Amino acid sequence: MATWATLNCSATQLADLLGGPNSTGAANFICNQIAVVSTKLSDTAYAVDTTFLLFSAYLVFSMQLGFAMLCAGSVRAKNTMNIMLTNVLDAAAGGLFYYLFGFAFAFGGPSNGFIGKHFFGLKEVPSDTGFDYSHFLYQWAFAIAAAGITSGSIAERTQFVAYLIYSSFLTGFVYPVVAHWFWSVDGWASAGNTGNLLFGTGVIDFAGSGVVHMVGGIAGLWGAFIEGPRIGRFDHSGRAVALRGHSASLVVLGTFLLWFGWYGFNPGSFTKILSPYGASGSYYGMWSAVGRTAVTTTLAGCTAALTTLFGKRILSGHWNVTDVCNGLLGGFAAITAGCSVVEPWAAIVCGFVAAIVLISCNKLAEKLKFDDPLEAAQLHGGCGAWGIIFTALFAREKYVNEVYPGKEGRPYGLFMGGGGKLLGAHLIQIVVIIGWVSATMGPLFFVLHKLKLLRISAEDEMAGMDLTRHGGFA
Repeated sequence: MATWATLNCSATQLADLLGGPNSTGAANFICNQIAVVSTKLSDTAYAVDTTFLLFSAYLVFSMQLGFAMLCAGSVRAKNTMNIMLTNVLDAAAGGLFYYLFGFAFAFGGPSNGFIGKHFFGLKEVPSDTGFDYSHFLYQWAFAIAAAGITSGSIAERTQFVAYLIYSSFLTGFVYPVVAHWFWSVDGWASAGNTGNLLFGTGVIDFAGSGVVHMVGGIAGLWGAFIEGPRIGRFDHSGRAVALRGHSASLVVLGTFLLWFGWYGFNPGSFTKILSPYGASGSYYGMWSAVGRTAVTTTLAGCTAALTTLFGKRILSGHWNVTDVCNGLLGGFAAITAGCSVVEPWAAIVCGFVAAIVLISCNKLAEKLKFDDPLEAAQLHGGCGAWGIIFTALFAREKYVNEVYPGKEGRPYGLFMGGGGKLLGAHLIQIVVIIGWVSATMGPLFFVLHKLKLLRISAEDEMAGMDLTRHGGFA
């Protein structure tokens, strides 16, 4: 809801000031006009905030094109059409299931701390709780982003029907429940649930390092693990064999589109912009926090990209653009949790460590013979988890109180003097996300595997799904 100073007018007091026989009528007229102006200003504030939210939703949705290009460039040419089609499917199936169930499970309050129970099929929207259609669109764009992450992990070997089933289940139930826990005002671990804060703080996962990135990454981890590696990914002696994507150009294009969309993902998570901090008319307000969030997002991604560039150069002897793109995205995934409550210098620390986490996770994946063509489980799962811990270490008290008002003495970052309560809450977040996604998506992929609905045949995989399943090459 917009915050705007109300213009008040007392006809009685004004009549006393005006004096004369017609003072009462004049005072009433003036106050009526002031009331009209006040209403117009309030309406304008709502319109500005809604426009900001809708524009952010469009930016986040543009990330679907980024995911599609990144995925298409990262797979071999014989599977290009398949991975493009799955990205379209994530958005389309996700739209219907998030409309029918997902939005209600995530934000349908008042409800219990576990799951929402209103707004099924957008019934009762718009509502006096502040939810309008723009909120649905924005949150839908987040839900399909989680599904897009998972699709990359199981690329090049998954049956099309499996995409339909997992995408619908993830966007309609699994992801919305996690979003309710940490983002709804009723959620048991939400920083917005001031009446029942976990450790007195709740979880500060501002734009979803855990809610979006870890959910998508852990789901992809189980899918890729149950399916097993692609044919030829590891040789007979167990050594990793690089199955390189066919187009670095598409990878770079997708990365820049995701970078662009992240300015809706992180700054847009304020959901409004026209709210001053402190006295009305101050130069400093929520618009300043939106700008700071864009800056921290940028710095974390840039630092992670450069760290990955030189780190991989030392390890492999090559300047690899694909690795740099993944490093950049790993920095973005990590800063997503704390982007609104940390200083710009801290974002550089976040990006530096995120690159190390990504490189380490990729090395571990090779040793365990885990095959993820997009490095999605390592990137979004590993860097997302680091982002949650980072926020608990570096969140600044002033920013925490501005972004999450309503409770005095709220804990903040451990390294900033705020104690360990926020870190405790965030460690719990990591554990429960891993547990919830594993308990839901793991059995789903296992059942699909047992029913022979998950992985394509070896013959189809060798020939490529574009030819065998989609009627020709892209």
